[in-house]
Amino acid sequence: MVTQTIDILKSELPLEQESVVFPDDDAVTGLVLVDIINGFCTVGAGSLAPREPNRQISGMINEAERLARIFCEKRMPIMAFIDSHHPNKPEDPYPAHCITGTYESNLVPALRWLEEEANVTIRRKDCFDGYLGSVQEDGSNVFVDWVKNHHIQSILVVGVCTDICVLDFVSSTLSARNLGFIKPLQDVVLYSNACATFDIPLHVAINTKGVLPHPQEFMHHVGLYMAKERGAKIANQVSFGAPKKP
Repeated sequence: MVTQTIDILKSELPLEQESVVFPDDDAVTGLVLVDIINGFCTVGAGSLAPREPNRQISGMINEAERLARIFCEKRMPIMAFIDSHHPNKPEDPYPAHCITGTYESNLVPALRWLEEEANVTIRRKDCFDGYLGSVQEDGSNVFVDWVKNHHIQSILVVGVCTDICVLDFVSSTLSARNLGFIKPLQDVVLYSNACATFDIPLHVAINTKGVLPHPQEFMHHVGLYMAKERGAKIANQVSFGAPKKP
């Protein structure tokens, strides 16, 4: 039944994806990692972590690590958003999660090495949206400053959850771009194979108070589709080495 529903969804909301080749010239590309942390990705790590190994999440981590190593080898800028909450500041409708200073609020083991890399900026945020979560008390924005300081023209976005934190960040960034708040950013590329979301089947939600059903493949597709509606490019392949523009 779930498979049939997903097939109907994809036929009614077809999602055109593309192969994106980023230039190796002076057009700077930045990599944005959204919440690839234990609390959302490591089995048994917290209230919102997967309860058993999940192929979509594992694939996302593998692709994110591969891309991060390429960006580090090329000394290209990376920003890693990390969900990090204070104990007395809930994020409804979700239970307490990713509390500041806990194991939950750390990058997954496959990415912890990024903390020592000079080209990596880590931003701990206390809300879904990394763009809004980058606002400082003085009104400045860490993410906007990162884009401007590195002269970033394109960002490649990966992480979790496709339909929540990733989508919120992409939507806000595209709105800011359209309003001219975040020059010289031009393109926001969402790499579908390096994004993931969580899975709560209907039968589990029905028997769990306060929990909504969240079919993984369904919501992953919806998140990607809505990001494309906002103006993002959706890529199913990414590579580097486009020739210099004349």
